[in-house]
Amino acid sequence: MSDLKGLIFDVDGTLADTEQEGHRVAFNMAFSDVGLDWYWDENTYGKLLDVFGGKERIRYFVESFPNDFNAPADLDRFIRDVHARKTVHYISLLKSGSIPLRTGVARLIREAREANLRMAIASTTTPENATSLLRETLGEQSIGWFEVLACGDVVPHKKPAPDIYEYTLKQLDLPSSDCLVIEDSESGLKSALGAGLKTLVTINHFTRNHDFAGAEIVLDCLGEPGEAFTVLSGKAGGASWVDVAFLERIHSSP
Repeated sequence: MSDLKGLIFDVDGTLADTEQEGHRVAFNMAFSDVGLDWYWDENTYGKLLDVFGGKERIRYFVESFPNDFNAPADLDRFIRDVHARKTVHYISLLKSGSIPLRTGVARLIREAREANLRMAIASTTTPENATSLLRETLGEQSIGWFEVLACGDVVPHKKPAPDIYEYTLKQLDLPSSDCLVIEDSESGLKSALGAGLKTLVTINHFTRNHDFAGAEIVLDCLGEPGEAFTVLSGKAGGASWVDVAFLERIHSSP
């Protein structure tokens, strides 16, 4: 087994609980902007999270959920417009400090950087959403800590297809055996596994009932000294929080 050289993070639900009080709220604000009476409650949004990509979620809602929406002739343009409005609202929520990083995330990123682990992001969120989250929580300089920001439509097929992780590995110029992924969802896990990557999962409100077969370990969070994680699947070897040494053990496990 090769040494751990690269750490790849998903964004939404992994770095921060962005979905419930971030993206969902921003979508509803965008719908109001364009005169739609749509409202995505937690139950509806939880179902829509099975579809990766914001524009894809809007289209799926139009085509698959009961509604009296009269689609415009140029539906693609309409969806792009709504999604752009949603992004503006989401960035505003970030700037207000309403969306903090999850437990242990800031610490682990700093420790990984100090240990000279190469870091990347692989996400279906837009580049603007990813960089804004980093900027508002870790500071402007943190964007440069990540060698690769693989986001949005940079690949043709979104998670659970392996494309985004294969693209990230190519940009890092590292084999999958040298890297470890941190994800939060079943689709994200399938995407990483499809690219041959070992994966640590931290669940969130929307993904707690997902099937995480194939993950190296499943936790409720990354934990902090004095704020231990809970192991849902796998073996933590007596650890209470995820640090670089913990990642190296997970990566080297048979």
